[in-house]
Amino acid sequence: MTKKPAKIKVPLYSATDRDNLRWLWNRYLKQRSPWLLLVLVMILVQGVVYQQFLSITESGLRVIFDNGTARELGMVCLAVFFLFAVRGAMGYLVPRITVWVSNSAIFEMRRDLIEHMMDLDLAYFERTKPGEIIQRLVTQTQQLGHFIGLSTANALRDAVTVVIVSSYLIYKNPVLFTAAVLVLPFIIWVMNFVSTRVKQVQGEAEHALGDYMSGIEETVSGMRTVKISNQEKVEAARLEKGTGRIRDLATRVQLTQALVMPSIDLSSAFVYVLVIGGGGYMVLSPNFDMDGAGIITFLLGMVLVFDPARLLAQYLGILQAHVVLLDRVRSLFHEKPSITDAPGAVTTFDTGGDIALDQVRFSYSPEQPLFDGLSMTFKGAKVSAIVGATGSGKTTILSLLSRLYDVQGGQITIGGTAIDKVKLHALRGAFSVVAQDIVIFNNSIWENIRYVNPEATDADIWQAAENAEIADLIRARGDAPVGPKGAQLSGGQKQRIAIARAFLVDAPILLLDEATSALDQGTEARIKSALTRLTQGRTTIVVAHRLSSIADADSIYVLEAGALVEQGKHDDLLKKNGYYAQLYLAQKQSYAAS
Repeated sequence: MTKKPAKIKVPLYSATDRDNLRWLWNRYLKQRSPWLLLVLVMILVQGVVYQQFLSITESGLRVIFDNGTARELGMVCLAVFFLFAVRGAMGYLVPRITVWVSNSAIFEMRRDLIEHMMDLDLAYFERTKPGEIIQRLVTQTQQLGHFIGLSTANALRDAVTVVIVSSYLIYKNPVLFTAAVLVLPFIIWVMNFVSTRVKQVQGEAEHALGDYMSGIEETVSGMRTVKISNQEKVEAARLEKGTGRIRDLATRVQLTQALVMPSIDLSSAFVYVLVIGGGGYMVLSPNFDMDGAGIITFLLGMVLVFDPARLLAQYLGILQAHVVLLDRVRSLFHEKPSITDAPGAVTTFDTGGDIALDQVRFSYSPEQPLFDGLSMTFKGAKVSAIVGATGSGKTTILSLLSRLYDVQGGQITIGGTAIDKVKLHALRGAFSVVAQDIVIFNNSIWENIRYVNPEATDADIWQAAENAEIADLIRARGDAPVGPKGAQLSGGQKQRIAIARAFLVDAPILLLDEATSALDQGTEARIKSALTRLTQGRTTIVVAHRLSSIADADSIYVLEAGALVEQGKHDDLLKKNGYYAQLYLAQKQSYAAS
């Protein structure tokens, strides 16, 4: 008979959980400890109010049972009203302060997350789903803020109430209270069981929610393709599947948490019966110093204990879920950038010098090597072009020049200075880029151009727009937003915005990555003179698919599968009748056929 493997007992709070909680306290809450101390004092006042309420209630009952005066009863009522007025004032001030403290802490956490995220390498964003990042910055931090604010303050208030009222009941009748808390071990067992299950399922639920949000982002971003391809039902089914998984996990969490209240209610019923039966016996027996007022007060005290105890148990149940959230949020801080400034990095270098790749090795993954000893030189103040089939490494070279990735062997120099010895902000500030993947914001065209240089004058922006042949469109649209990701613009209009940005930046090195790929031949011809002016006096590197657009380049480099196979001027390469000539001829025939 096969023996079942023994279950590994997972601690309720792991070393990681404790470290995360310490991090939260030390980084975001400790500096606000005076306010938290004030909250604690007000919560203690709330607990003392309940204890005094029991004491005064017992006195009031004796006034009634022992034929006291109306004046004495009125004083008791006045005292009770005063006590609850104090508790009400504390109940108003505590949430106000805790909400302010928690929102301030979450603001700082989000600010730190954003700053840290901006320092991360491009590789992180290429391997991480957008929905997961959005989830951490928005949903999870907001849930943490509510939890460490109101939820924790309320739980602390409930805990203080339980301790103070229980202490008073022990003082009044230790025998009856001891009998009443016999059920406590059962409640602790239920809470441990629920907390462990919730922590496990919550982790799965957070992953599922991140995947779901990424799926929505992909569907919305690609809605044009979805509509054209008539794939609405397919996308709906895909998102519905994700919705179902979130529903199932949420149901598992809630069903597990639902065990808490019935368990505590049954325990409470057992305690109440015990108090009524045992207390009633003490009242009837001459051997105990207990009267009717005492037993009623004791029973009322147990009610005051068990109601906050139920809420405290609920809090402990959801605490595990928020420990998971805290770990997910903090995990972003564990991501460290690998591309950083070297010790002693410089800020000045010869931006007009030659750009040289010397025996460069690079691969995105060990299974897919790209460059293995690639060497090439782009002359300063000249126009160089890189051509080749898709996947040959053209755009990767531009990424390596601006250190979006670091080479894994060899080196890249600009004007004789290795780029890894230059501070990142100085290096990237030397480049002006017109990329294939253009980032367009849901703002006016004017503001989209100004984005790269907020300090530019109106005259500078208009000149850049005129040079990029987009000024007329600005006049026609005015301040109208262009839609999310520039949805209301054509591909050519987006690329002209990118070209206008390049004019506005006025950097010494120009990188054109398929800069005219979305332009028709007529539009390309109209802005060719503008591009010519843009490249004058600048070191320009052009990645082009349309070979006719780089016929005037000073030097053309031809890549095949990450290797440099040819280089030279356009006419010389055609005379060689090699790989470049084959690409050019095939493209020419394709255009003629169309």
